Amino acid sequence: SRQSRCLMVTSLALPKISHVTQSWKDFQSLHRLNPLHPPLVPKRTVCLETLAVHHHNQQRSLCMQRKEHYTYHQGWRRPFYGTSSEREDYRKEIREQLKKQIEEKGVRSRLQLASKVMEADYMRDEERRAVTRDREECIKHNRAMTLYRDENKKLMEQTWRDRALTRSLGALEERELLRLNPINWSGTLK
Repeated sequence: SRQSRCLMVTSLALPKISHVTQSWKDFQSLHRLNPLHPPLVPKRTVCLETLAVHHHNQQRSLCMQRKEHYTYHQGWRRPFYGTSSEREDYRKEIREQLKKQIEEKGVRSRLQLASKVMEADYMRDEERRAVTRDREECIKHNRAMTLYRDENKKLMEQTWRDRALTRSLGALEERELLRLNPINWSGTLK
């Protein structure tokens, strides 16, 4: 006799699919399930095919895609397909956003201008201080060079006087020596 094989099939309890028209808060209750550990099966079996969990995850994914699609298209529904009051509200919001952007840009440009003015003032003051410092250093250098020149002049004049005095004293001494001890003392070289 032939033995029949029996495969255990998990129960097919599919979760409810949330419709797009339902509130999206209901969607938050749909959590992702692990297909290898289904919540309704107490023990893991040889058969790992869990249709209910896969179905649940697929429906959850579809709900998320629908929600994203709905959210994306809701942003464009009002300005084009809404009532006249909705369109006017949309235009009003756009105008307010533009005014806010213009105001923010004006504030930003004023701050930039103020910072540039402060930087220019700082640079002007630094330049003025640098010019003053350079002028003072130049004056100090000129005074030092003038003093150096004057001291050198005094030293040179003193050296010249000393040389002249030494020469004159040497000449007097030679004259005196020649007078006392002439080269031609016998007078024959005349």
